[in-house]
Amino acid sequence: MTVTLSDVAREAGVSLATASRAINGSASRTVGAELRDRVLAAAVRLRYTPDANAQAMARGRTTSLGLLVHNIADPYFSAIAAGVAQSADAAGLQLTLASSENDPAREIEMVHLLRRQRARAIVLAGGRSDDVAVNDHLRLALADFRSSGGSAALIGQPILGVNTVVINNAQGASSLARAMHDLGYRRFAVLGGPEDYLSARERRDAFIFTLRELGTTIADADIVSTSMDHAGGQEAMRILLAAGTLPEMIFAVADTMALGALGVMREAGVRVPQDVALAGFNDISTLRDVTPALTTVRLPLHELGHMATELALSGSGDEPEIRTVHTELVIRDSTPRLR
Repeated sequence: MTVTLSDVAREAGVSLATASRAINGSASRTVGAELRDRVLAAAVRLRYTPDANAQAMARGRTTSLGLLVHNIADPYFSAIAAGVAQSADAAGLQLTLASSENDPAREIEMVHLLRRQRARAIVLAGGRSDDVAVNDHLRLALADFRSSGGSAALIGQPILGVNTVVINNAQGASSLARAMHDLGYRRFAVLGGPEDYLSARERRDAFIFTLRELGTTIADADIVSTSMDHAGGQEAMRILLAAGTLPEMIFAVADTMALGALGVMREAGVRVPQDVALAGFNDISTLRDVTPALTTVRLPLHELGHMATELALSGSGDEPEIRTVHTELVIRDSTPRLR
């Protein structure tokens, strides 16, 4: 027979509410020491096991940590999710994972849902668009969540008023541009991702600006804007191939785009790196199985998840805490020195 909290209250001679406050705690009311000891003694005699979720709810928050990503199928986000999951487990929290499928309205609704569910914290992974109205709505949703007792952190641009892990995209793309110029490349194309996506823009613009400083200009026709995923890389590469003239080197602002482009080139009989060099950004785990090995800009993806979780659980002061993560250039076989 299962022992209930009502049984404990009856055994201790107190109300159900008093028994609940004594065992589960309360966000607003406490129980005197004598009553608490009486209830706990009754619980021991009856071998009552408290419900952990009920305890958390009584204190005002659950043991849930919400992680919102743009696309869980993307290895970039799944690697970050692994880091968040490890940190959540170490903190005794249950991870609730949701994918917005790149729909800003869905992301905002998920924040509202986690507020209603009284999640302890939220981590949002992924760069932001330049849509001011969308960002304002998300900022307000996060403010509502925090005002209800939760806390939040973001991996991306520090524009939402919460603790943020900022990736130094410009540093990574600029380092790649200088390295490719040093290897002898002069004719470039960029698979630039969406025009309104800030992370893609930071990478694309820094790459182009650095090459311009070095005396090399990329024609507008060689900067292709598509979605920042595998399909986007395929589409962008088909556009470049249709133009008829290949560059010496192609920079894709995400590894998944580079992999999509690589598949299209193979279908078209274009060899990498013999006919054109190729590089990406992020250093996702699936690159280990790619031939030729892909040059990329490495991000510590698991560590991003750990850092964001730490910031989410630390709460927020008067000013959001900003931590900047630097990148590491990794030169591999897909970008040999140009003869």
